[in-house]
Amino acid sequence: MIKAKIIGAGGYGGVGITELLLRHPEAEIGCLVSLSDTGRRMSEVFPHLRGFCDDVIVSPDDPKNKEAYDVVFFSTPDGVGMLSAEEEIARGAKVIDYSGDFRFGSVERYAEYANFIGRDPIHKTPALLNETVYGLAELHDITSTQSIVGNPGCFAVSCILGLAPAVDAGIIDTKSIICDCKTGVSGAGKKPNAAFHYPNRYDNMNAYKLAGHQHVVEIEQELGLLGDSDVQITFTAQVVPVCRGIMSCLYATLDGQTADDVLEIYREFNRDNQFVRISDAKTPASIADVRGTNYCNLTVDVDQRNNRLRIISHIDNLMKGQAGNALQNMNLMFGLEAGMGLANPGQYP
Repeated sequence: MIKAKIIGAGGYGGVGITELLLRHPEAEIGCLVSLSDTGRRMSEVFPHLRGFCDDVIVSPDDPKNKEAYDVVFFSTPDGVGMLSAEEEIARGAKVIDYSGDFRFGSVERYAEYANFIGRDPIHKTPALLNETVYGLAELHDITSTQSIVGNPGCFAVSCILGLAPAVDAGIIDTKSIICDCKTGVSGAGKKPNAAFHYPNRYDNMNAYKLAGHQHVVEIEQELGLLGDSDVQITFTAQVVPVCRGIMSCLYATLDGQTADDVLEIYREFNRDNQFVRISDAKTPASIADVRGTNYCNLTVDVDQRNNRLRIISHIDNLMKGQAGNALQNMNLMFGLEAGMGLANPGQYP
């Protein structure tokens, strides 16, 4: 059995991967670590786990945190993983980091990202950047030789999967890309914030981080690698009064293709991608279709009158945008089938 440690177990990302590991046939939870809720059982913090995960959450200085584990999930903010990942790898663990610490394969790219979000551009373990891979298995080979993976940002997953086939085929103007993205409130995390207090969120929506969202850098990086050229996008993030889910409406100027042409390109590109489902514009689609799943549903359409590609991308931000994608990466890092513990239809309604 794969023995897992979850650092940041008390947050949404931590409980998400806990839920998935509890159902996984080849993994078990060995240690739960958090700065908050230390000394409490996981099932006290999250009562729905009573009888399923009653493990006590330990602090980072607890001896149990220093034991060896097969895989360590860092469900932590930027700057945490880079301080401890090297030590975990030295103990024999594979590392999956949820933050931006290991999404970039060079000190230069990391510095660009850090400067963009106003953080220290000096990476604390630069040698690991040569070993990391961007953790989107639909674009990158993730194998058992991999010791560390930078799990993508939730908006980035939605946008990259939505645009990758078009960029790869060279059918759009990569300077014309617009990403109009709406997310549920859970994307802000568990920590209380006045802006996400119920009266401020109910029957309300707003755009935010118009000066620059942290996921823009990785979206442009990944699409640029596919297109072998610089990609610049116009990105707008909005929060809407739902709990979970992301809907990204993606636009770009086409090179004259029809909707049928583009649909075929998307289906061919994703032929072997288990968790990407392609539909035409006549097929109803909504966030509810992916809630609680690791799927990304893409509606492919062309505004023929304006020669414009239109892709509607739906994901669950806490699953394909976070914990589900992390488990998919874990499976591949241990030579397992990518969908192990993940191939379920979600819930309805």
